[in-house]
Amino acid sequence: MSVGDTPSQLGFRMPAEWEPHAATWLTWPRPDGVSFLGKYFTVPPVLAKFIQQLIQVELVHLNVWDIEMESWVRGLLTGQGVPLDRVHFHHFPAREPWCRDHGPIFLVREGDGVRERAVVDWAYNAAGGRFLPFDLDDAIPQQVAADCQLPLYSANVVLEGGAIDVNGCGSLLTTESCLLNPNRNPLLRKWQIEQHLRDYLGVTQVLWLGEGLAGDDRDGHVDSVARFVDPTTIVAVTDPDPANPSHSALEDNLRRLRVMRTPSGEPFRIVPLPLPGPVEHQGQPLPASYANFYIANRKVVVPTYRDPNDREALEVLRRVFPGRRVIGIDSTDLIWGLGSFHSLSQQEPA
Repeated sequence: MSVGDTPSQLGFRMPAEWEPHAATWLTWPRPDGVSFLGKYFTVPPVLAKFIQQLIQVELVHLNVWDIEMESWVRGLLTGQGVPLDRVHFHHFPAREPWCRDHGPIFLVREGDGVRERAVVDWAYNAAGGRFLPFDLDDAIPQQVAADCQLPLYSANVVLEGGAIDVNGCGSLLTTESCLLNPNRNPLLRKWQIEQHLRDYLGVTQVLWLGEGLAGDDRDGHVDSVARFVDPTTIVAVTDPDPANPSHSALEDNLRRLRVMRTPSGEPFRIVPLPLPGPVEHQGQPLPASYANFYIANRKVVVPTYRDPNDREALEVLRRVFPGRRVIGIDSTDLIWGLGSFHSLSQQEPA
């Protein structure tokens, strides 16, 4: 990259998640990691179900700690009936499994019938230093870019992938509670953060919501409260119960969404998405959300929670994704780690 050139100036953009994938990247959790303390061995069977769905429509790249972990994970997946011919293992160690946050963000550039790809390496500080150390996790994008032989652009700004959502047409959703939190980039003002998003992701407008869900230790990631499902449609989490600790924040987000406009001045279509009933751990709310779905090729994998609202949420998502198969997988054990399928995965565009 020439001095002064940004990915945006070079014609790159971050594609929408529903655009064609070459693969999905995941990082396998370590038994001695902090994300699933006391519940680790309930998690691998859920990951196996997720991978089983993914390999039906695309490749899976799996980051593991070392050859010993690879051997163990191979045996576990095989025991769960997951064929391994579409699973590729990489000895790229990370301490925690949240590949959406520490993994690579891929860019694309189209021209003259050629589609080129690149990787943005945002700085990663484990959601403001909540998981220490995080040096290995921070190195994952560099390793993936080298493995894929793709150009790497280092933004030198702290950003987790779950903090943003894009429509591939210039619009980006995020939350003030996360991106403006002083535990990320204390020396940057709002307009400077917006400029970095424009420079490195090729977006033209940044749409700001207020806060995320109560119990979200990532300071309110947008991928649990509002998601693009097509260029002009956003599903937004709602809860009519004033007793819900997230009620006021979600109402504020809904008000903001209803006055937002596309770059051409048209209103976005806002589709309400319910929350499950309260999911708690030792009296503390967990950020259980159906919005943490993952869009794969030809299907959408949705976290469910053994809750009466599971059916309604799946029906809402089937209506907004008419060309894809919408699959629910029980995520009750995953949410113990304060994330679900979207938080664990990162798409690689075709």
